[in-house]
Amino acid sequence: MLKSLFNWKVLLNLVVAIGIFVGLVWLTFRWLEYHTNHGQEIPVPNVINKSVYDAVKILEDTGLEYEVDSAEYNPKYKPFQVLKMHPLSSSRVKPGSLVRIVVNPRTWAPITVPDVINKYSGLAFQRLDQVGLKIGDTIYEPSIQKDALLRVLYKGNAVNPGSRLPRFSVIDVVVGSGPMRNISIPSVVGLSVKEARAVIAKSLFEVGLVEHEDGSKDESDIIYYQDPASGDVRDQGMQIDLWASKRTPAELRAKVEQLNSIYRMKVDTSLPPVHYDEVPISRPEPSYDPPAAVPVPRKEVPKTEPVKTEPAKTTSTAISTKPAGTGTEKPKQAATSSQGSGTKPVTAGNTTQQPAQKPKAKKVVVE
Repeated sequence: MLKSLFNWKVLLNLVVAIGIFVGLVWLTFRWLEYHTNHGQEIPVPNVINKSVYDAVKILEDTGLEYEVDSAEYNPKYKPFQVLKMHPLSSSRVKPGSLVRIVVNPRTWAPITVPDVINKYSGLAFQRLDQVGLKIGDTIYEPSIQKDALLRVLYKGNAVNPGSRLPRFSVIDVVVGSGPMRNISIPSVVGLSVKEARAVIAKSLFEVGLVEHEDGSKDESDIIYYQDPASGDVRDQGMQIDLWASKRTPAELRAKVEQLNSIYRMKVDTSLPPVHYDEVPISRPEPSYDPPAAVPVPRKEVPKTEPVKTEPAKTTSTAISTKPAGTGTEKPKQAATSSQGSGTKPVTAGNTTQQPAQKPKAKKVVVE
């Protein structure tokens, strides 16, 4: 087997196969160099701050491809001015390479109108301001939805949610001011259901129950009864119930009388009206006596009176004295010298109670 492997025919085929493989590889690299312009580079021109028209012309003359993209509008730069580019102007690329340039748009990008219909006006105004819309005039319109945003107007035309407007556009809004009071109800008897709906909506009311005599929903049926009746006054937004039939109201007189007995209250005018008199209620007026003045107690200061002393008498014996007690003053007694035969009461001039005083010693002279 080894002998057949080293045969000259086998070796020749192997050399030929290797030569073919090397040749294919060399041709492939030569084709890639030619197709990709290997080794050939050109500088990227600077087109920043130029207009997009001038930038495109420069890139085409240089042999480069271009792609234009718009950024967010910046009022500091001119419209259609080139703000950025990639690759940068200091780099070198192959001929035919793609250069991406970012251009300032002509104005702000359009924004989508948010869904603020039937929302509270305070929140709706805040939402419109967040997306970049400016509120101009606020128009108030009678509606049962008080303080709700009813419509958005742009240049006098109603704008639906989802529409696109230029950023910072000035819009007008219609806000409900509350229902109108005491509106006269229109007469729709004799009209078709379709016509009655239009009249009721124009009068700021709403259509309530619509009962067809034959059970159908034909809008061409004639209205032969309505509740409330025409001429009554109601507030805006109240519902009006309708009864419709293919026959005329004159043919349905019995049905009308039956409905009147149900929905129309008859007032009996044969009885005299009840008269109510207001009887005044007599109530005694409350008397108010001012409180009696409370006397202020006066602080009494005791007066001191001089002590009266009786002149000394010359007797043969010593005289003894006693102090006055707490009660009435006791009579003074004088002792005789030797007999002790009699006593003589001595009374003070003032018999009222005096404060207790310390008795003073008296000197008695005996002769």
